[in-house]
Amino acid sequence: MSGRRRDARRELQEALSERRILVVGGAGGVGKTTTAAALGLQAALSGRRVLVCTIDPARRLATSLGLQQLTDAPKRLDLRRVAPGAAGEMWALMLDTKRTFDALVERHMPDEAARRRVLENRFYGHVSSALAGSHEYMAMERLLDLAADARFDLIVLDTPPTRHALDFLEAPDRLMGFLDTSVLKWVLKPYFVAGKLTLKVATRTGAMALSLADRFLGLQFLQDLSEFFLAFEGMYDGFKERAARVRALLRDERSGFVVVTSPSRLALDQALYFHGRLRESGMPFVTFVANRVHGEPAGGVGRRAAGRQGEDLVRALQEVYRDQQRLARHDARALLRLEADTREPLLRVPELEADVHDLRGLLEVGEVMVGQESAPVARKRRAGAPGGR
Repeated sequence: MSGRRRDARRELQEALSERRILVVGGAGGVGKTTTAAALGLQAALSGRRVLVCTIDPARRLATSLGLQQLTDAPKRLDLRRVAPGAAGEMWALMLDTKRTFDALVERHMPDEAARRRVLENRFYGHVSSALAGSHEYMAMERLLDLAADARFDLIVLDTPPTRHALDFLEAPDRLMGFLDTSVLKWVLKPYFVAGKLTLKVATRTGAMALSLADRFLGLQFLQDLSEFFLAFEGMYDGFKERAARVRALLRDERSGFVVVTSPSRLALDQALYFHGRLRESGMPFVTFVANRVHGEPAGGVGRRAAGRQGEDLVRALQEVYRDQQRLARHDARALLRLEADTREPLLRVPELEADVHDLRGLLEVGEVMVGQESAPVARKRRAGAPGGR
């Protein structure tokens, strides 16, 4: 990128006010979920109708919002606790892979009897909940549905840790490949008859293959397998078309990616890797957010002390002060390298004193990132209401 570097805070402000989809990714343990929720809250307080959706199997989003749990149905949050005059709305949900897959089957299979056979199929039960790639693919399906939901102006998507977040981008190809080229499908397909598995085979090789499959899997499993593939043959084109629509949605200029990191080497390496893959895929990048950044300690440690005990205290405080200086300088150098390597905007967020576990904590984090308070909150604080957690 040439010319003057974009300002990270301004990039975030514009994304929250103008984008339709904001995908938040990053390594595990860097505050990614908190960042996603805090950004969603800021957008809601500015007047937008926001849905924060997590596809991370961990349940951190509910914890950050101060909730016991989240379900696959959007839950509206009460913003009056932090901003009685908030103009927007905030919702939250957690992806349920099985429920999303079931809805997809119901959409693509109008015949009730055929639909019931698939939903009750044991092999389908495994694929819809445990097959590698199915969770990420269903996340894309859910995102496509939510993007068309007129209730929401902005969808903030909280993804799994970086390597799995890349699965989110590649899952359609993997799942489509499984449905289209599964070895078992092609070995057994000649013996599928209207969803039934016949033992009448035409060749010696086919008989041997079927015998091996029977020995290791059992005929009932093969029966389930045959019904599964026969049912999905008619759905394959629909799956493929929707996967292409999701990829187009994520490449659209109204979407954007925020990559969260920390100054640690591992987190920065994953942030660089994720950024590179986004660039290769043509995905629109917004900014890096570096959490838990140590700042230079203010002032110094005085040398006034009475007696030996006072001198020991001063020396201990001086060592703590030097440790803080070393941490701050390490973080500064590491983040400067990230900026130099990517030429992308980078927002630094200082380390907080406590974990975030409610809307008020998210409000404070969001204000640090966005750099300005929403009007209702600003008026409340000027009126003398307490602003801390």
